[in-house]
Amino acid sequence: MATDKELSDFLESVERRAFKQAAYAVRKDESALDIVQDAMIKLAEKYGDKPVAELPMLFQRILQNTILDYFRREKVRNTWVSLFGGMGKRENEGEEFDILESYEAEEGSAAAESSADQIERMQTLSLIDAEIQKLPARQREAFLMRYWQDMDVAETAEAMGCSEGSVKTHCSRATHALAESLKAKGITL
Repeated sequence: MATDKELSDFLESVERRAFKQAAYAVRKDESALDIVQDAMIKLAEKYGDKPVAELPMLFQRILQNTILDYFRREKVRNTWVSLFGGMGKRENEGEEFDILESYEAEEGSAAAESSADQIERMQTLSLIDAEIQKLPARQREAFLMRYWQDMDVAETAEAMGCSEGSVKTHCSRATHALAESLKAKGITL
């Protein structure tokens, strides 16, 4: 059972990392702050009585689900806005109304991206993910904790049950292997 102090300390320790993760996912700082706040509230309300050791995994799952909920809400909101947003803009009543002609996507949003760019991005991410999956288990684990979950070397070493030097070695080998394999496929980061 986590005490109020332990829960508060945990939330304080993951706040910055959770914000970076949410901001990277949604590309809007204001929305990312709301997502992190919602995830923290959900953890405190529903799982505040769990042992401290279980909080990191629970919080990560709650954060991911909150990000997915954000995208679901945005999809519904964008659908309704695009359907009804330009209804009164017809200059000539005799003309047919075409929603696609009046729809303007927000700059920087996925909707503003061309289909070719979206497909290229998805293919690139898929290739990167496939190459990460090919890494040896310990290298993949260290790489994902350090660079995806933004954990520092000490946190990663503690989570993996190894020394900080081992974490650095695993990360170095993983980044070199990924750079070589992605370069061979024509992807330069």
